[in-house]
This record gives sequence, structure tokens and C-alpha cells, in this order.
Amino acid sequence: MNKETKLRIHNITAKAAFKFGSETWVLKKREEQRFEAAQMKFLRHLLGITKPDKEKNQCIGGKAGAQNIVKEIKQYQEKWLQHAQRMDTNRVPKQALQYKPKGRRNIGRPRKRWRDKLHLEDQGTGNTPNPSGT
Repeated sequence: MNKETKLRIHNITAKAAFKFGSETWVLKKREEQRFEAAQMKFLRHLLGITKPDKEKNQCIGGKAGAQNIVKEIKQYQEKWLQHAQRMDTNRVPKQALQYKPKGRRNIGRPRKRWRDKLHLEDQGTGNTPNPSGT
């Protein structure tokens, strides 16, 4: 099987498996590193490059013509957010996005939420997402 066919199979199967359910994930640095490592392992095998060859990941990605999987997941999340904001207010995903729980939180540092992560990513670009859709 040639490299183009293997790369197409990777794009169809492996990337789809990586992105499955990723619409609402909060990726931590360690998880991002693991996704990138899994993608690089496949691309190295595809191109026949071994670790002792000491090729940089950017070079391998460029040779294979593959986009970083973490960037694709983040784009997928932004696309889903825009889709959820366009939904009618009676749809469950839109209600879940707008939900504000009542009561008190547990003691300690709050867990990272998907909404908070989107807000932090867009602060650097100057765009302010409006997850509530208002």
C-alpha cells in the first residue's frame, strides 16, 4: 500500500476516532501531548522514519501533509459551539450550554469547565465567545 493511501486511511479512521465526542472535552496539556504523540507515532511509521533518525515532529507533519490533531480538535469544538448557539432554545444542547447551577460549589479549586477554556483561548485573540448565545 502506498503512503497516500495509508494517509487517507489515517484521516478517515484514526482522526475520526480521536475526535469522537471531543465537542465538550477540556483538554489538559498532558492529554494534548498524548494526542500529538499518538499522531506522530503513526506518521513516523507511515513514512518509515525511526526515532534514531532524529527528525523533528514539524518536519514529519510537513512531509505527510498532516495537520496537528489538537488544532483540529479545537476547531471542531469551536464549530460545535457555533452550531449549538444557532439551535432553538428548547433543544437540550442549547439548554445545557446556558445552564447555570444553583447552590454552592465544593471546597477547593474549581474544576476547569469547557466554557472557561473557550473564554481563556479567545482572550488572546481579542474575540470574546458568548456561550449563552445572548
